[in-house]
Amino acid sequence: MGSVRKASAWLGLVEDNDERYYDDEYAEGDRNSDAWVTDPRVRVASETAQEEGRRIATVSPDGFRDARSIGELFRDGVPVIMNLTSMEPADAKRVVDFAAGLTFGLRGSIERVATRVFLLTPADTQIVNGEPGPHTQDGFFNQS
Repeated sequence: MGSVRKASAWLGLVEDNDERYYDDEYAEGDRNSDAWVTDPRVRVASETAQEEGRRIATVSPDGFRDARSIGELFRDGVPVIMNLTSMEPADAKRVVDFAAGLTFGLRGSIERVATRVFLLTPADTQIVNGEPGPHTQDGFFNQS
């Protein structure tokens, strides 16, 4: 098989009918049915996060009509990151006003993360900033 034909077969453009590369012993060999069984301790991350309430939604609305999905997520207790960078300024202002009313009504909070990006957090969510706390005298960098 020529290199162009191999490349075309690899890309799926032509049928790969070159049988000389297949090992007959492997094809007819004993197949262990337990080879693809997943360990029961392994769980999909999204299932675990949903069970323990550790979900965060990221929403990039196209217009004000998408505000409903933001409200539904926030009402369900999911923190929402709103990315309004692709919206028109007038619609973005309406969405921010809606989100401010939503967080006020449900006793949550709204925080500007970046230009036209906001974080809406429910009342039971604590925001931890990444700034270091007060330094102690016996810290790691104090090697006197």
